Amino acid sequence: MFEVKEKPRKVERAFLLSVVKRKDEEYYANLLLNELSELVGNLGIKVIGCTVVRTRKTFPGHILGKGKCDEILEQVGDLKCDVIIFDNEITPGQQRNWEELTKILVIDRHEVILDVFAERAQTKEAVLQVQLARLEYSLPRLRRAWTHLDRQRGGGVTQRGEGEAQIELDQRMLRDKISSTKKEIKQVSSRRITSRKKRQRIPLATIAIVGYTNAGKSTLLNQITGSTVLSEDKLFATLDPTSRKAKLPGGRTVILTDTVGFIRKLPHRLIDAFKATLEEAVVADILLHVVDFSSSEYKDQLLATQEVLDELGAAEKDTIIVYNKIDNGVEESSRLQVRAQNQQHVFTSCKTNEGIDELLEMIEAKLNKSMSILEYLIPHHRYDLISKLRNQGSICAEEIVDTGVKITASPRGGLEGLLLEFKVV
Repeated sequence: MFEVKEKPRKVERAFLLSVVKRKDEEYYANLLLNELSELVGNLGIKVIGCTVVRTRKTFPGHILGKGKCDEILEQVGDLKCDVIIFDNEITPGQQRNWEELTKILVIDRHEVILDVFAERAQTKEAVLQVQLARLEYSLPRLRRAWTHLDRQRGGGVTQRGEGEAQIELDQRMLRDKISSTKKEIKQVSSRRITSRKKRQRIPLATIAIVGYTNAGKSTLLNQITGSTVLSEDKLFATLDPTSRKAKLPGGRTVILTDTVGFIRKLPHRLIDAFKATLEEAVVADILLHVVDFSSSEYKDQLLATQEVLDELGAAEKDTIIVYNKIDNGVEESSRLQVRAQNQQHVFTSCKTNEGIDELLEMIEAKLNKSMSILEYLIPHHRYDLISKLRNQGSICAEEIVDTGVKITASPRGGLEGLLLEFKVV
């Protein structure tokens, strides 16, 4: 593909690098490097070394001064690494300068995430969204692909060199590709919106499962619905929204949707690209915010997810925090800390099924609270409406009388209109 300098067919040994200005930034930088290491590992690349470098000021050419650059160069050489990966976002010029200095591939966290997303995208919309993000990322980096032609010049003063001409051609091709990809996304998104509207006409409550990547969202969906959605112990195993029906203890049918996982320092370009996917969280009746409670970084991950929900305008949604993976040696003291925060939560383990019944009861209680409870007298010949209520609403009480069936229930959406003539005034 012409968008970036062609990567070596196989890079195997990576050196990770994070640059900070203050000592108090080092702890957080190490956490991010651990996360980056997992992302890189998912691409089949082994992390050989990593370091956090503190500098009083950054330099436009290489971010670091010459002394620091020489130190990194020596480490990379000793470890025989074939790729340097910055956790910082680096400019096209800095990327080019480091590759000239080290003679190996140099990329940043942004490009790693794009590569992971490209590998995992399945649906047409997700593939197009990733493609658009990669194209937009690559546009300012085209000059990096033509460094071998930089010094080639034509005969006259006004005549441009081969490299310059080729860059312009590629830029035009890239802009055309970006434009056509945006049009395709618009068409696919339009079909998705139409499909969602059809789904919303069916009066079923919708529940979106959100959370940090690899928190166990897909496993929870499978546990509740009995489905077999892909669930792997790796970052971004799920990129496409997946919806399944589920039965609550009272008999009501709801729709659960698994969404793309969040991550710290997720490129804004990808937030925009996956806005359509994450919109499921905005339109849902309830959010299940799944947290990997066994992770030492669960508090930071919880905050990272909440920040993205804020950006989407979903922060005020009715939310249950699901502290998952309690089977992985979670201390009782951690549970006590959570209980003290007075938030609506539940502790679960998808492996042992602990807490799943409690979670379903909490979902049902929330739905009952948000829906009006009304009384109806439904004639015997309209028993079909009672069946719909069982699936699409909530029946609190039911009594057979001579003239029909007396029902105390919470209908939803269009179902309330169907029952209007049978409402007891």
